[in-house]
Amino acid sequence: MPQPMIWFDFGGVLSPPLDELFDSYHARTGITPRQMKTALAAVAAELGVEPLAPLELALLTEAEWGRSMVRVLRQADPGIDLSRARFEEFGRQWFEGVRANPVMVATARHAKEHGYRVGILSNNVVEWEPYWRAIVEPVGEVDCIVDSCVVGVRKPDPEIFRRAEKEAGVPAAECVLIDDLAENCAAARSVGWRAVHFRNNARTVRELAGLTGLPALV
Repeated sequence: MPQPMIWFDFGGVLSPPLDELFDSYHARTGITPRQMKTALAAVAAELGVEPLAPLELALLTEAEWGRSMVRVLRQADPGIDLSRARFEEFGRQWFEGVRANPVMVATARHAKEHGYRVGILSNNVVEWEPYWRAIVEPVGEVDCIVDSCVVGVRKPDPEIFRRAEKEAGVPAAECVLIDDLAENCAAARSVGWRAVHFRNNARTVRELAGLTGLPALV
């Protein structure tokens, strides 16, 4: 029986949790997570999409999105201090100092060493590629990368999993997704994938071993 292909999400699996990144951004810029999330939703609502979809589907460039964020933040709070924020090159500032999740990096490398295929399946942003690729560099070479901003569809749309299967040449039954969002895991399962809902490192490693037979990390 062929080895499964293990697909790792980037944000929240190979990278730190999103809430941790919001807190870090708050510390650097003074903009609170609540302010950011409200503005994200407002910009996306103007296009009739989910909060991060304008970037993750490349509906707006980073610079266009950044100008919209500044506009809606100032509309909501005319006195807001945005002097420390650089929205038109948001990714550079957002990912500053971010390091990969060492346990998930080790898990990916361990899987490759045991003959498993490894991919990255992520909702991501065109202009952020240099930053996130640098973060996941410790994983080493992977078999396939599928980005929402490239294929034009984002999780949890089931179509992105079909695109991933085609890109990697791997049938659904051989695909396993590790993702921090339950709705993405449910969508993957709906098209015949297996999935591990990432909640913490230890549980994820244990559940992945149960699904794939990958030996435990030493």
